[in-house]
Amino acid sequence: MSGKLYIVPTPVGNLEDMTFRAVRILKEADLILAEDTRTTAILLKHFEIQNRMQSHHKFNEHQTVETIAAQIQEGKTIALVSDAGTPGISDPGFLVVRACVRQGIAVECLPGATAFVPALVNSGLPMDRFCFEGFLPQKKGRMTRLKELATETRTIILYESPFRVLKTLTQLVETMGGDRQASVSREISKWHEETLRGSLDELVAHFSTHEPKGEFVIVIKNNNMV
Repeated sequence: MSGKLYIVPTPVGNLEDMTFRAVRILKEADLILAEDTRTTAILLKHFEIQNRMQSHHKFNEHQTVETIAAQIQEGKTIALVSDAGTPGISDPGFLVVRACVRQGIAVECLPGATAFVPALVNSGLPMDRFCFEGFLPQKKGRMTRLKELATETRTIILYESPFRVLKTLTQLVETMGGDRQASVSREISKWHEETLRGSLDELVAHFSTHEPKGEFVIVIKNNNMV
């Protein structure tokens, strides 16, 4: 009898964002696939979950998906988590979901935490239509993609690390103009959560004098001239 693959979102910051259902699924699963077992171990300890874990990250997922699918075919219930948020959204998860779907294995994704939704809502920018880009290419194709996004008629959402956020904002000014309105959210649901809103020029000026810390979501107003 076939088992099931559960995609289980975990808090992006505050552990109180964990749902009762997510805790139950992790307790009932035969195996938990974790992006980083050390990070997930802290979460499991907090909720008194003692189930077995296995590493599942971007460096090994190509080699492990078929084995995982085979275990589910044999009747096991497997839960996939990432370090934070919903697996598959700029995190490992797509490959194992695709393998299960192709083999007719049941897949269920629990609703839960993801960073870009609160950042979008907090931005004050149009939310009816948006374009989620995740992380931009670090090198090849980066500027080409930014120039394409400059004409995007939907609100644009980017993820960025603290090490590249100023560079990215500067490049956004170069491709979209310094007057374009944007919002930058960091450390969502954590103690030092902060959202800054203004023109791209104003945001560049801020982070030129304030060292970026934490994980960032950048929300950019659409090009309403098209």
